[in-house]
Amino acid sequence: MTIYLKLIWSYLKIGFFGFGGGYAMLALIENEIVTPGWISEKMVTDIVAISQMTPGPIGINSATYIGYVAPMNSSSELASPLWGILGSLLCTLVVILPSFLLVRYASHYIRRHKDSVVIKGIFNGLRPVVVGLIASAALLLMNGENFGYVEPDIIKSIVLAAVALVVTLTTKIHPIFLIVAAGLTGLIIF
Repeated sequence: MTIYLKLIWSYLKIGFFGFGGGYAMLALIENEIVTPGWISEKMVTDIVAISQMTPGPIGINSATYIGYVAPMNSSSELASPLWGILGSLLCTLVVILPSFLLVRYASHYIRRHKDSVVIKGIFNGLRPVVVGLIASAALLLMNGENFGYVEPDIIKSIVLAAVALVVTLTTKIHPIFLIVAAGLTGLIIF
């Protein structure tokens, strides 16, 4: 049962200190969920990929997923899906609670003082930090798990990414069609 307290603590930290969107908080999420051994680095990449295909931000999607699998992976006594559902609910609620409270209480203050030099300075200081956090997420995803494949697989991945980029830039193809086509192509060539 201590797994739930650990999950709550981890996702409270993610909720309080993860700002700037899902990619900006990805390094924090990865540190909090891989270090205790709840999932592998490879699974972090899978969570990011699945989060892009499902509604909702990365933080909430990862909380729901980790809350489900961590209890089952921590103890055979918690192997029932009901314990996983409890973990999903707890983690999802805990990760959104800090944002909800901060926005609830800070929005009134910010709205009232939106022309303040201090408020403008705070937001001007946060912008480059968020850009840096998003860049760190890109570097985080460039790991051996994602790029440590045999040489032909790297070349296939680069060609697939380049083709998707060219198709995106030169046509008005719907993104859902492109995602489905890339998935089917990946299934065929890998």
